[in-house]
Amino acid sequence: MFIIITDGPDHLLLLCKINSSAFNGNHKITFLSVLHVVIQLQCGSITIYVQESDTTMPPIAVKQANKKQGENKPGPKGNNEQGNQPKIRYFCPSKRVAQYMKNIRNFCIIAHIDHGKSTLADRLLQSTNTISERDMQAQVLDDMDLEREKGITIKSHAIQINYPYKGEEYILNLIDTPGHVDFSYEVSRALAACEGALLLVDASQGIQAQTISNLYLAIDNNLEIIPVINKIDMEGAMIPEVTDQIIELIGCKQEDILLASGKSGIGIEEILAAIIARIPAPKGDPNAPLQALIFDSVYNSFRGIIVYYRIFNGTLKKNDKIKFSNTGLEYGADEVGVLKMGLSPRNEVGAGDVGYIITGIKNAKEVKVGDTITTTVNPSLEAIKGFEDVKPMVFAGIFPVETDAFEELRDCMDKLQLNDASLTFELETSQALGFGFRCGFLGMLHMEIIQERLEREFNQTVITTVPNVSFVATTSKGEVVTINNPTEMPDPTRIDHIDEPYIRAQMISKPEYIGNIMTLCIQKRGVLVNQGYLTPTRVELTFDMPLTEIVFDFYDKLKSMTRGYASFDYHPIEYRESDIVKMDILLNGEKVDALSALIHRGRAHEFGRKLCEKLKELLPKQQFQIAIQAAIGAKVVARENISAMRKDVTAKCYGGDISRKRKLLEKQKEGKKRMKQIGNVEVPQEAFLAVLKLND
Repeated sequence: MFIIITDGPDHLLLLCKINSSAFNGNHKITFLSVLHVVIQLQCGSITIYVQESDTTMPPIAVKQANKKQGENKPGPKGNNEQGNQPKIRYFCPSKRVAQYMKNIRNFCIIAHIDHGKSTLADRLLQSTNTISERDMQAQVLDDMDLEREKGITIKSHAIQINYPYKGEEYILNLIDTPGHVDFSYEVSRALAACEGALLLVDASQGIQAQTISNLYLAIDNNLEIIPVINKIDMEGAMIPEVTDQIIELIGCKQEDILLASGKSGIGIEEILAAIIARIPAPKGDPNAPLQALIFDSVYNSFRGIIVYYRIFNGTLKKNDKIKFSNTGLEYGADEVGVLKMGLSPRNEVGAGDVGYIITGIKNAKEVKVGDTITTTVNPSLEAIKGFEDVKPMVFAGIFPVETDAFEELRDCMDKLQLNDASLTFELETSQALGFGFRCGFLGMLHMEIIQERLEREFNQTVITTVPNVSFVATTSKGEVVTINNPTEMPDPTRIDHIDEPYIRAQMISKPEYIGNIMTLCIQKRGVLVNQGYLTPTRVELTFDMPLTEIVFDFYDKLKSMTRGYASFDYHPIEYRESDIVKMDILLNGEKVDALSALIHRGRAHEFGRKLCEKLKELLPKQQFQIAIQAAIGAKVVARENISAMRKDVTAKCYGGDISRKRKLLEKQKEGKKRMKQIGNVEVPQEAFLAVLKLND
């Protein structure tokens, strides 16, 4: 049997020869031609799928195809194909795909920390029957133990919701995002995969710093904003005041603001209706070359790396040959699908959808968040603009407790970076701790979470060194040196000046705490830039401050001084010249490089004294005296002594001359002196963390 398709009597576009036995069962053959025609043989009928632009094919194509079909010989079972003529009909898949895309909505939930994002997501899943009552639990999308224990969202979580509305089936791709400032990179990646966002504001707290920060991120991504006042059923809810704050902030109408309660389920139907009505459907061409943006990935020990993506153009099918634009490496799509409560496999994922792909990749370095996925057969020549490279704010060293475990720790860091793209690290060596990594974090909470995850998920007990920020030193010869680590500090005699990073800090609180906040910020070398009242009961303070001053305990102190009412957000602005010195800790004259710190000269004496006192508490006594010193260059600025463990050598002397006792004591003293020359001081892990808790 021959099938001929032409666009004129003399112009052949496609010719194929098919055995008539193909009609005995379902059979599918795909051809790539000028028309991208897919011929499908199904139980004695032929369906020809053509693109919408190709529906003007002249009748000659059908006539010649039918003519050739009639000339076929009888089939293997004696059934003459001429008597059972296959039908040829046209079908336009682009219309079906356009209808499917019209009913997709991609949105995320953004808010300040603890404003009820995860609880609202729970109610959305429950009311749409995405999750059964049996599987329902609080913060159902937060699947880490750490998230449940701390009550915060650390990772963005994507899930697909099917929702019938006005006789049509809609697909809602929801991404729940973190609220803490340390995880703003997670939020920015989630926003890139969406067309709209629910801006949640707590009715009892009002607009806070991270609310404004996340709103600006969403506006930068041209997202449709749906403001929602949450927790309206609380006793302290201030609905009229919060409504006025939102109107003033984003300039919307009062009727555009939705009232809801994630806990009791009030207003959930209205939110779903607003998502469908106000958030635009995704744009994209399903017939164009594949362009899919990777926004997250996770390592599975059985299946390799699972990549999460959003398709902007084209269609991704199972068993397609794909490649990553950034690395140029090619893989086979072993499994594709969408994200329900678990992974839900599909034969294909189309434009506008959020899904996952499993290719069996085992090497973590082959996948990069922000990369573009395309096919090898019909590749996209242009990559999607990815995300900005993350800029770490805090640096610290991470070392294995046992030096033999370094390679294992390296594998664990690679796998953790897959799931947390904001973590950066490079190799580092320390005289005291051996081989390890110099890691960059977005903040102190981020650093704490990484350490916890290494311990819980990978069974890696690690030592963390003193956190610090990145400085820029200019030498007397005009060379510019970046200092991420105290050991990288050039000789002070060669340094012309050092610049340190400054941030612009934004704090929102009640007016009665203005004095406390100003006192704290001025102590931390802050400069007041602006002070303004958002409402009569909410004041906004803006300070320029050195980043090094907020690294340790600023946020905790701010919360304590304002009884938890203040909210805090910051972003880097510039480097400014400052008097930065390197402070070393010496134990019996030996430097412990892991405890060295870069600090402003004005705070060096106080910091050194506190650190020496803390180490005196933590270091165990030895058979010899230990001198703990904090030094800037050759100048010692603080000192503490740990006395030696002593045996009472005079206990056996019940009397007699004093010279007998003195002789025994001198003999003990000589022994201690010899021991001090050859003895080593073991520094416990708690000592390395002591600098984080100097004010406890």
